[in-house]
Parts: sequence; C-alpha cells; structure tokens
Amino acid sequence: MSLSAGKIKHMDALSNSAGVIAAAAMDQRGSLQKSLASAKGVSQKDITDEMMEEFKVAVTRILTPHASAILLDPEWGIPASKARSSNAGLLLAYEASGYDNTQPGRLPDLLPHVSVKRIKEDFGADAVKILIYYTPFDDPKVNDIKHAFVERIGAESEAYDIPFFLEFVGYDPEGGDEKGLEFAKKKPVIVTKSMEEFSKPQYKVDVLKVEVPVNANYVEGSSVFKGEAAYTRAEALDFYRKAADVATKPFIYLSAGVSNAQFIESLNMAAESGTDYSGVLCGRATWKDGMPIYATKGLAALEDFLATEGVKNIEAVNAAITGATSWKKKAGI
Repeated sequence: MSLSAGKIKHMDALSNSAGVIAAAAMDQRGSLQKSLASAKGVSQKDITDEMMEEFKVAVTRILTPHASAILLDPEWGIPASKARSSNAGLLLAYEASGYDNTQPGRLPDLLPHVSVKRIKEDFGADAVKILIYYTPFDDPKVNDIKHAFVERIGAESEAYDIPFFLEFVGYDPEGGDEKGLEFAKKKPVIVTKSMEEFSKPQYKVDVLKVEVPVNANYVEGSSVFKGEAAYTRAEALDFYRKAADVATKPFIYLSAGVSNAQFIESLNMAAESGTDYSGVLCGRATWKDGMPIYATKGLAALEDFLATEGVKNIEAVNAAITGATSWKKKAGI
C-alpha cells in the first residue's frame, strides 16, 4: 500500500502520537433524531435543526480533548466541527443517512449538496467517510452496484488527495434479527469476506472501518455473555485473527451502537487475539445515554453527563486500545 504525502499528513492529523486512531463519532442523523423524539415523546419532525446542532456541539466540545479525531456530518455537524479541540482531526460523512428502502439491497446514496472537493476545501476535513450496508451473501447484482459506488468514491478521494475511510455494516438480506443468535453465527464470515473484498486495490480505500467479527453477547465466558453461545472464547479469538489476516489496509473497529461495556469487551478480545488493528471510531458507546438526558432535561444536564460519564466512557475505550498498532505499520510506511 502506498500513500501520498498529502494523505499521510491528513492521517497524522487523525491519529495520536502512537499512530493509533482514537476517534469519536457524532455523525448520527436519522437515528439521533428518532432517539431524541422518542425520549421527548414527540414526532421526529419536532426535533429541530437547532437541537441537532446543539447536541453535536456539546458532544464534540466535551469529548474531543480525549480523542484524536471526530467524525461528523455536513448536515448538522459543521458548527460542531468548529467546536472541536485543537488536537482532534476531522472526518466528514459523505453518504446520505439511512438507505434506499424502496428496493432490496439497502442501496446507498450520497448527500446531493456535498462532494469530496467541498469536504476537503470548504469544510476543512482530513478524511472522507462512507457507510454502506454490505454482505457477501446478497444478490451479486446488488453487490455489483455497491462495488461501483465505492470505486467512484475512491477515485474522487484520490483526485483530491484526502484519505478515504470505508465503513461497512453487515445485515441479513432475508430480514432476520441482526442482534440475534443466528446472525451472530454468520457474522464472522460476513465481516471477514467484506474486509477481504474492500482491501482490493480498485476501491482505493485507505482505512477500513469494520465491525468486530463476533457479537460479544454470544461469546461463551465473555463479560457480557447473555447465556446463549454462538462461539467459545477460543473460537471468537480465532475469528478476530482470520479477519485481520485478510485485511491488506489499516483497519479500525466501530462500536456499532452497542453499550460501552460490550464494546470494551470486544476490544479486550481484539487485544487478546493479537490483531493488528489501528484504533477505533466510537460513537454511541460513549454518549448514547446522554440522548434521553438532553431530551428531558436540556443542554446543561447533557453537558454534566458528558463531562462525567461521557469522559469516563471515552477514557475506558482509550485504555482498551493501548495494544492497537500504528496504521503506518499496516500501510507499510
């Protein structure tokens, strides 16, 4: 893997002194609106632009002193990008929130008023982030559309000399429960095959933003074990290693909306397995308990939560990634 001097400069801005990406995520849009509306007992349209921006600014201002970077969105996140700590680099989402539900395959789309040029030059970001829903077990025609989609973003990012972070989230094309036992059994193969696919050079991805390859709730003997086992701990650790081995690009783990305790346990297993992951991009596992607080008690109560529990959560994640490997090693720099 070869990176341009420009991309290396941006990657350094997103990393800590050890070359590890310890990033926070606050690019949630539709899911944040829904959660705030539910906690407030109102409809989603009653969650105003001002509320979305206020929430994002608070999370960013209070948590970025403890992060190497922050992931935001161009829709409500630009004020927050100006409130981030000087030590934190900036990633911006390029995809539209959610997916096309008028046809099968969870097809992605881009924000119509955004381009890589604008992400870099107008908003001052250090990286472009794209999220797609992906499983190797979907219709090949669906996946071909997604492959072409990613190829276009990779080419656009290369043209503007800015790192491209690709996040892929597995799902069941048959509509099964992605938090359930049966999907947990399929998850290691879905994650591993997806990492292998998007490591291919034609996509021009610089960092793979990946799910951990197991669901810690179903790992026998894990600290968050729920009683039903999809794998032994030894099997789970082996799944971590197999997924890491197929990645030829630096990869970081995403929290995927799980609790802080579950994400910490997942990272502990990554350390135990010895994978060469290069950090995290962690969102709701750090701040999601602040959503009902903000919805029912207001900004000051949210800020109090973030300054205490939020900081404690992000510091717990930072402690859990001390065994992560610099992205430069995986990138051959």
